[in-house]
Amino acid sequence: MQKNLNKIGRNARKAFSKKLNNKLKNKVLKKFAKLIEINKENILKENSKDITFAKKKGLKENLIKRLELNNNKIDQIIKSVVAISKFKDPVNITKEKWKRPNGLIIKKVTIPIGVVGVIYESRPNVTSDVSSLCFKSGNCVILRGGSEAYFSNKIISNLFRKSLQEYKIDKNYVQFIKLKDRKVVDLLLSKMEKYLDVIIPRGGKSLVKKVQDLSIVPTIGHLEGICHTYVDKHADINLAKKIIINAKLRNTSICGATETVLIHEKCLKKFTNPILQELEKNNCIIYADKKIRKIYKGKCRIAFEQNWSTEYLSAKISVKSVRNVSEAVDHINKYGTMHTDSIITKNKNTSKFFLKNVKSSIAMLNTSTQFADGGEFGFGGEVGISTNSLPPRGPVGLNQLVSYKYEVFGSGQIRK
Repeated sequence: MQKNLNKIGRNARKAFSKKLNNKLKNKVLKKFAKLIEINKENILKENSKDITFAKKKGLKENLIKRLELNNNKIDQIIKSVVAISKFKDPVNITKEKWKRPNGLIIKKVTIPIGVVGVIYESRPNVTSDVSSLCFKSGNCVILRGGSEAYFSNKIISNLFRKSLQEYKIDKNYVQFIKLKDRKVVDLLLSKMEKYLDVIIPRGGKSLVKKVQDLSIVPTIGHLEGICHTYVDKHADINLAKKIIINAKLRNTSICGATETVLIHEKCLKKFTNPILQELEKNNCIIYADKKIRKIYKGKCRIAFEQNWSTEYLSAKISVKSVRNVSEAVDHINKYGTMHTDSIITKNKNTSKFFLKNVKSSIAMLNTSTQFADGGEFGFGGEVGISTNSLPPRGPVGLNQLVSYKYEVFGSGQIRK
């Protein structure tokens, strides 16, 4: 098994040594989009095998929903690939340039990271998004998808490799690990530092924690998405209701779904019932603190300490009253995961305080946390969301998949 992985690693390093121009990269991406369109039926056929396997395996309904493809989802994949092909090449961009008193000219120039390893679960669209983003940014990628999406990932990655071969480019720019053994992940994390420059995990808490704890290669990612929406006393009730319903229920299984709603105590009587009634009407289970339960006329359960740090990924939500924006920020910084947090208010000073003081990688004003997505940010797609304190942070798209080097131009200067 290790020999097999080492071969994949060597192939990636070899492919990476051959630099490509932007025109050629775009041709490959457009070809890839065409091949997906042509092979729609085959992709759906392979995906149905995965769905059958996932159901037998006892995969949760929300994860099967992530896994399942249809014509609309495939159209979105194609749209994303085409969008990525139209973006400016992020490589070889001069970010800064300055001249020193001694005449030296220094440039800070973007370069590819190298070989990216991606370990992920359930989502076949990750295969296309990650392959396209890594390739466009000049990186090679080694993909290790979950066994539940094996057939979908295999056909999509093969179509990308076919696109590369069409233009006589080393197909090992994109490699999909076909070995299903779970030991593969352990080996990628502990024995592949010669070949991998960074590892990006995408999946459940246990997978991400394992990667972050065991990897000897740098990682980019987030452990959980415990996202908050804070309703300030200066919020518009209709706006708040609309945003919270979307932030929680549009798609409960994504990491950008709101898991906790905080409400300013001075607007509890006005806001609690309209917001919570709408959630309950949409079959959302509510866990609330004492003040909320006292006011709310519908059904709600007692919220315990663990509820504030729970990522439900389903139609469940925690609701808490807070004295002011400062307490809301303190709660978020204590229980949140530095993912995405939003404030609903018409007060500029309050919004400014919130946006500056939450530790979130994405802080929002008067909008849904479900916009925490590279596609929605105009990145064309993302390889994931990073909540690391060091960059990159937030959605990791094209411009976040590059590093940089300094180019120094002299005319004979020597240091005294």
